[in-house]
Amino acid sequence: MDTLLLQQRPAPGVLLLILNRPDKRNALNQALVRALDEALATAAADEDVACVVLTGDQRAFSAGADIHDQHAHGADVALSGERLAAWQRIADFEKPYIAAVNGYCLGGGNELAMMTDFIIAGENAIFGQPEINLGIFPGDGGTQRLPRLIGAKNAARMILTGERVSAERAWRMGLVSEVVANDDTVTHAVRLAAGIAGKSRQAARLAKATIRDGLDLTLADGLKLEHDNLRPLFGTDAQKDNMARFAAGERSHSGGEPARHRTSASA
Repeated sequence: MDTLLLQQRPAPGVLLLILNRPDKRNALNQALVRALDEALATAAADEDVACVVLTGDQRAFSAGADIHDQHAHGADVALSGERLAAWQRIADFEKPYIAAVNGYCLGGGNELAMMTDFIIAGENAIFGQPEINLGIFPGDGGTQRLPRLIGAKNAARMILTGERVSAERAWRMGLVSEVVANDDTVTHAVRLAAGIAGKSRQAARLAKATIRDGLDLTLADGLKLEHDNLRPLFGTDAQKDNMARFAAGERSHSGGEPARHRTSASA
């Protein structure tokens, strides 16, 4: 199982997870999903990990669920309690989490990428939910997360036609946050992750939770959640230190712009 998911520490506070079934275009079989679930559980408890980057290879982030498994075992494997519980834990990962996508990002691969906080795509990335071509439809969150990200009509078109979407079009629709050169996809995602890791880790986790949990609330309840989650950050070392530096920079500029290029302390 160790070879199915490679792990690297490319920068302080950053864990890079690499899906590693290249002969299957990183198809998500039970063993790979289990390996990812276990790796994220370990990362959640590891104080040295502040942000995770998930990627595949240049050919494929992931071409989707392992169709051979589903063909052989049907709904019993696709909708097994063990598998769905693992997917939910992957979606609920509490620390910041970035997908770096090159090549095919289809079906379950796209659903996995949507579980992260945002997606960096290489120019060669191709997104899609082609399950309709197999006589089924997305079952790992595609019918729910995709409309929330790109709107119901765009999502319906992707799901009902099974058509593939280029990185540029995915960016225009709001599925990905940025498109970069193919060779820069992972390094750029790692650079962003390192920047996140250098900030208050408590603030980052609470910000992520507030965004995620607020999507299921009314605006009024979401604003209350925002205020409730913000309050504990006042009085932390990170808040006091960073605001003190900001205030000192204001004073040193005699009312001008605050000093630039500060680094935030980690909580």
